[in-house]
Amino acid sequence: MFKPKRILFEKDSLEYDLGKQILDKFKHNTHVEIINLNSNKVKQHIPGEDISSQYIEGKRTMVVGPKKSLKFQSCKPSAHYQLPLVSGCMGQCEYCYLNTKLGDKPFVKVHVNIDEILNQAQKYIDERLPEITIFEGSATSDPVAVEPYTHSLEKAIIYFGKSENARFRFVTKYNDVDSLLNLEHNGHTEIRFSINTNTIINKFEHMTASRDKRIEASMKVAEAGYPTGFLIAPVFIYENWKEEYHDLLIELKSKLPENLKYPVTFEVISHRYTTTAKNIILQVFPTSELPMNNEERSFKYGQFGYGKYVYPKESLSEIKEFFRKEIDELFTNKEVKYII
Repeated sequence: MFKPKRILFEKDSLEYDLGKQILDKFKHNTHVEIINLNSNKVKQHIPGEDISSQYIEGKRTMVVGPKKSLKFQSCKPSAHYQLPLVSGCMGQCEYCYLNTKLGDKPFVKVHVNIDEILNQAQKYIDERLPEITIFEGSATSDPVAVEPYTHSLEKAIIYFGKSENARFRFVTKYNDVDSLLNLEHNGHTEIRFSINTNTIINKFEHMTASRDKRIEASMKVAEAGYPTGFLIAPVFIYENWKEEYHDLLIELKSKLPENLKYPVTFEVISHRYTTTAKNIILQVFPTSELPMNNEERSFKYGQFGYGKYVYPKESLSEIKEFFRKEIDELFTNKEVKYII
């Protein structure tokens, strides 16, 4: 669960029930600074003398306000649209692509106008009838960490559970899922968990739930009848990497309930980085041990026109062969969406 150091309330945020509820929850907490904004200029209220400290303070800040633009961004290939419930994430994963997207003070923002957001989703659903429209709830965030305060996922899951022409999905590195287990989801929401080896989580995924807590939460979700998936990412090649990823998959296999209604999905993504990301990461985490030696990577242009450094072709082939073989041998009721 996110425990903010400061909460900034934008203008108009307290006109919404959710804004009032969050204020009521924290107004007597002496460990949390409450700031009411007049101009909605957020960053001037987030301290920090250098990029590293600004990053840390941003991660400790929650901003509460309405989502003003209700034009949803596309979210190909995983979904048709993003569902903007939350932006930002309390996690401090060194490799995260959001390091290049959310600026020098990457605060978490929760949107209080959930009903308006869901009404807008319905317009997109209607436009695509009779096709099914898929919404992604974690394209620029991890909404689970703030769910105990917002109940936004709860509302969305119930909403999409009633819709025959829409589906919802999100991915998380947290385990605050208990409030979601008894909802009438009707199998219309897929909950995925981003998992990795203990070595990678402990070294690079700061302020996230442990591997075992994520696995425990994923089993609760699966037992509650949700379509469940695992995002194994980013995959790193390091000493004993095959043994550790094998152990991770064995742990999943041993814990998964039998006779699942839906196949377990797997998405596997190898580590990659851009020059921009590398420069920002080394400023925020000056002692980072992320393997970002350009000479050990291949340079590749991506679908959005910018270049990134990926593992060489031989290493990528080894990763693909390893995960295909392991998943195929260990799991029967499964779907491998991609290994890249």
